Amino acid sequence: MHYERQIIHLNVADFAVAVERVCDCRLRERPVMIAAVATARAVVLDMSDEAFQQGVRKGMPLRQAQRRCRDAVVLPPHLDRYVRAMQGLIRPALAWSPLVEPADDNGHLFLDVTGTHRLFGPAPDVGWRLRREIKRALGLDPIWTVAPNKLVAKVASRLVKPVGEYIVAGGEEAHFLAPQPIDLLPGLETAELRQLFDFNITRVGEIASLSAAQLRVPFGKRADRIHDLARGIDPSPVRPGQASRPTVSFDHIFAEDTNETRGVENILYQLVERAGATLRDQRLATRRLGIFLGYGDGVQTVRQATARMAVASDFQLFDLARLALGRAWTRRVRLRSLRLTCDRLTRPPAQLELFAASRQARQNREALTAALDHIRHRHGPASITPGRLLAA
Repeated sequence: MHYERQIIHLNVADFAVAVERVCDCRLRERPVMIAAVATARAVVLDMSDEAFQQGVRKGMPLRQAQRRCRDAVVLPPHLDRYVRAMQGLIRPALAWSPLVEPADDNGHLFLDVTGTHRLFGPAPDVGWRLRREIKRALGLDPIWTVAPNKLVAKVASRLVKPVGEYIVAGGEEAHFLAPQPIDLLPGLETAELRQLFDFNITRVGEIASLSAAQLRVPFGKRADRIHDLARGIDPSPVRPGQASRPTVSFDHIFAEDTNETRGVENILYQLVERAGATLRDQRLATRRLGIFLGYGDGVQTVRQATARMAVASDFQLFDLARLALGRAWTRRVRLRSLRLTCDRLTRPPAQLELFAASRQARQNREALTAALDHIRHRHGPASITPGRLLAA
C-alpha cells in the first residue's frame, strides 16, 4: 500500500544559544553571541534572535559584532554540551519513528512518519507531542513542520523561526515555495544566488517558471537540480544510519588567518593526538578521516582519506590526515579554521601482519603509543610533546 510521504522537521532555533540558556537562565531575553573569544580573529558561530535583530550574523568578526550589539554576552562554544543536547533530541524522536536523521549538531532533525498514522495519529499530532516532550525533558522549544519532503519541511521551518509550526499538504509544494525569497531555498550555492540576483530573479516561483533548458544556459549541469528545487521536488530519503553513527571530531580556529604549511600541519598533528587518544580510550579505531577547511573568505572544503584497515595510532592517523589535507587545501586563500573528523569507527583489527618486518614495525608503533598514553594519563597531556610541536 502506498502512503503519501510525511516528513517532520524539528529545528531548535539558535541551537547553541538555546542550550546555553538552559544551562544559565540569566541569559534569557538577553542578546547572546557564541564565539571562540581566545582567538584574535574570532568570528560569531551562533547568536540569539536579539543579537540578530541588531545586525549580528554568523561568520561576522567578533569585534564588528560587538560594535553592533554592545550589550551582548559573549560565550565560548561548549561542543560537548551541544552533542549531548542533540542526543537528547534524538532519543524521544526514535520512539515515534526508526527513520530519524540529524543534520549535524545544530539542532536540526528529520523524522519520516509515513504510514505511522494508525499507531500514533496524524503527523501534525506527532510533531506537537514531540515538541511538548522535548520542551518538558530538555527545556528546549523546537520549531516543528510537516511536509511531503525534507526540502519543503526545512523551508517551512525557516519561515516560522524562532518559534512556531507549519504544515504543507501534499501537492502544495510548488504553490508554497513560489512566493518565497530565493535565499530561503536550501541547496542553492552562493555563486548561484548571486547569479540569480543579477538576472533580477528574487522569488522561487520565478525560477520555477523557467524551463530546465533555459536554466541550463547559465547553470549547466546544475540546471535540472535547481529546476527541481524550485518546484519542491526532493526524493532524498531520511537516512537513519546517521542517527547512530559514532564519530570523533575536533576543531581549531586559527588566531590569524594563515597559509603557512608547517604551522597548519602542527595544528593538524595536535588534533590527531586528541582524536587518537579518544579512540584508544574507547577501544575504537577509524577507517575514514575527514578534513574540513574554512577559508578566510567564507568558503569551506571537505575531503576524506580512507585506510585499508582501521587505525588508531597517532602516526597512522597523521598519515591519513595529511593525505586528506592535501586533497582539501587547493586554494591560495588563507585558512581560518580546521576540523578533523574520524568516522566508520570499529573495533581495532585483530588480523596480524603477514611479514615479520611489517609485524615488528606495527608492534613498535603500538608499544610507543601505549607508552605515550601511559605517561599522559599519569602526568597530564602536556607532560610529553613531540619535537615537531616545540616550535608551535
